[in-house]
Amino acid sequence: MTDVKTENLTFETSDGWQLKGDLIRGADPDLAVLISSGTGFPRRFYRAIAEYFAAQGAAVLIYDYRGIGDSEGRDLARSGIDYPDWGRFDMPAAVDALAVAAPGLRLTHLAHSVGGHFLGVMPNQAKIDRHAFLSVGTGYFGGHHRSNWPMEFYFWWVLGSYSLKRWGYVKPVGGWQGEALPPELFRTWRRWSQHRSYFQRDFDGLMHPQHYDAVTAPIRSWIFQDDPIATRSTAQDLLSVYPNAPSEIIERSPADIGVRRIGHEGALRPGREALWAECWDWLSN
Repeated sequence: MTDVKTENLTFETSDGWQLKGDLIRGADPDLAVLISSGTGFPRRFYRAIAEYFAAQGAAVLIYDYRGIGDSEGRDLARSGIDYPDWGRFDMPAAVDALAVAAPGLRLTHLAHSVGGHFLGVMPNQAKIDRHAFLSVGTGYFGGHHRSNWPMEFYFWWVLGSYSLKRWGYVKPVGGWQGEALPPELFRTWRRWSQHRSYFQRDFDGLMHPQHYDAVTAPIRSWIFQDDPIATRSTAQDLLSVYPNAPSEIIERSPADIGVRRIGHEGALRPGREALWAECWDWLSN
């Protein structure tokens, strides 16, 4: 890692929000990789995989969505942040920031969880050459492992409701280990997650305008046998909203990559280099 360097970036969205990111690159990169986070995960969670890609020859941008990590910036309870804002404003700004920081390089995208949901509301998604999805599936609870249902019921209707009433936003207490979440975002996530159609029910409302049929860059989606959320069912449902993007699902067990557990977030933890090598081979192809 001696040749890998980090530069802190601040870049602005089209609606004026200041976002924080880190550009991590090797000595002579020949590929650009944007890493888009899952819900509630700060960018530092993705540093290990970003440094791995940089060591292979990439310029990598990790960043915090508005309301998360160093991009929090405002009173969450009154921020007005909603779920599609991350795709309509923040992801496009990150694409443009990476294109400026790594001019002339082919731009690719690694998405974790919700990072793969909003390509169809990005006005500049066509700048991305291909996508690697890790644990990307819809939030529909009925497609998740049944063993996860009690926890989800508790999160949506007990912890979340209590937190909103007491603090005005979802605070990282009571079992929620992610970053604090804005109230509108949480309510939208909860509402979508009660239906198999997920965000498609808002294509003429909150998600309008949307252009999911305009996404044509190929997608390779990795799912994991012990992930209770991004199951084959929810992964297929999510890919179906990109009808014109060639896509495939790769299913792996923890043993396939030499670890005991992966779950919904473990693909990004240190020690998953065997998996990261597969992602790198796909992105750099």
